[in-house]
Amino acid sequence: KKETAENKVLFGGRLGTYQYLDMHMAIGAALSQSGLEGSALGLIATSQAKASEAGIAAAATERGLKLAVVAQAALESAGAQTVTRSERVLAVAGVPSVSEAAALAAAGPGARLIAPRVAVGPATCALAITGDTP
Repeated sequence: KKETAENKVLFGGRLGTYQYLDMHMAIGAALSQSGLEGSALGLIATSQAKASEAGIAAAATERGLKLAVVAQAALESAGAQTVTRSERVLAVAGVPSVSEAAALAAAGPGARLIAPRVAVGPATCALAITGDTP
């Protein structure tokens, strides 16, 4: 298994109006794509613009995880490391992929994506791992 005992895998969410089921399915798809289990998640991160989305908050609460709200400046800084590029999202949110940028920013310096953006319905997510994890 690729999961870590330290729970350092981070999830980032993007634009869209989320329902809990959408978020649950997006998280599950990203974990499956990465060969990880739900226990590998360390927190759920999102942009300031999506901080009030009920589906994101419900996903964090249901999984017993902290919801980290990433400041726009940190989101934009991490945006240079994203692998997915959406011109529409860049125009609206200032980054090529909100989910990837949120996950990377929350994971901190040296973070890397372990699952690029996965879309399920209106919800997308990406998984990143902290830079100090081998």
